[in-house]
Amino acid sequence: MAKRILIPEILDGQDGPPGAKQKAPDTTGYESVYSEGGFWSKAQKYARKVGMEGTRQALRLFYALQNPEMPVRTKTMIYGALGYFISPLDLIPDFIPVVGFTDDIWALASAIAVAATYITDEVRQQADAKLTQWFGSKA
Repeated sequence: MAKRILIPEILDGQDGPPGAKQKAPDTTGYESVYSEGGFWSKAQKYARKVGMEGTRQALRLFYALQNPEMPVRTKTMIYGALGYFISPLDLIPDFIPVVGFTDDIWALASAIAVAATYITDEVRQQADAKLTQWFGSKA
């Protein structure tokens, strides 16, 4: 089993007083849930429900994984976040209207923060091209 890496704290104050530390969902163990096929299946099926920005985050992480220079620790965190996104078993079940994907997006945003240096212009272009394909010119 892959080494477990905890997602760092996020400073955003959305669920508490401004400036309060909030923890992202724990994606420990979800790296084993990740698969490329599972990612594409969920991303395509739920892109509109997740929204363009949440889908953009997921796609950027997916394409960033292709970078052979990315450290194993960072890849493991991305696998955990994408596994959490794929998994139907998470903190807030995905079928709950409006808030179902909130925890998934938060986990993706945490991984984006850690992997930011590996999200190159090329990765952004790949993600944006896929978004345009799925959402049209408004992407």
